[in-house]
Amino acid sequence: MTSPETLDRHVHQSRARLTFAQTFPTGTHAMWLYYWLASQGIHPLQDVDSVVVPPPQMVAHLQAGRIDGFCVGEPWSASAVQQDQGFTLATSQAIWPDHPEKVLGCTRAFVEQYPNTARVLVMAILEASRFIEQSPENRRSTAQLLSAADYLNAPLDCIEPRLLGDYADGLGNRWQDPHALRFHHHGAVNLPYLSDGMWFMTQFRRWGLLREDPDYLGVARHVQQLELYREAATALGIAAWGQDMRSSQLIDGKVWDGSEPAAYARSFRLHAMNGTPPLVAQR
Repeated sequence: MTSPETLDRHVHQSRARLTFAQTFPTGTHAMWLYYWLASQGIHPLQDVDSVVVPPPQMVAHLQAGRIDGFCVGEPWSASAVQQDQGFTLATSQAIWPDHPEKVLGCTRAFVEQYPNTARVLVMAILEASRFIEQSPENRRSTAQLLSAADYLNAPLDCIEPRLLGDYADGLGNRWQDPHALRFHHHGAVNLPYLSDGMWFMTQFRRWGLLREDPDYLGVARHVQQLELYREAATALGIAAWGQDMRSSQLIDGKVWDGSEPAAYARSFRLHAMNGTPPLVAQR
């Protein structure tokens, strides 16, 4: 199965049930996996099995036949390709171009007790992000650092190419990705857009992780600390960007701009709402 079409046929015509791994039931990779499967007409909670596997163990589970596929951050997908154990069927940037990923998170109590430290932490992340994007050589040196035993303990050739946007899918295709990983882009990448946080809540609602609609905007404002971010960005001379929301078009053609989140969560043909049991991923 090397295409979405053959996967769809197998899922709906074969009795053999496939198992896909992700890194945590509420994590971004679970949401990317579920969204992509659903965009291909495959219900991620009914048509296939979903299990949790730690990222560094994904390739070993694939090799052992315990899973049929996975969604995970790099370099583990590149590692599967490098070891001839798998191929890249879709990238997360194909699901949502320029999507958000990792966050700097801490408790509200910490921020309130140590506001200066919290601001400096954000500044440190911003400075590191800006440094990585200043040149291809900085990306290469970052890849070298990440490959060390103290960090990813993974081969450099599994890290550097995709960090530079150079993709090979293991099926003979190679390309320079137009939406390769970005860390800064003059601050546009780093801004914690409220609409981004709200999108994840809509997907939690869609897949039964939330039984009721939350106060989408209220929760996002409470968690994402835009004022703190803008203080840190301004101190570094980085554009703090006036908007709190942004508009994005995902792989299925749907546009998300932060408006009417409850209706957006209900707009999908495939979902786990209306009495469907909530998701419980296996370990």
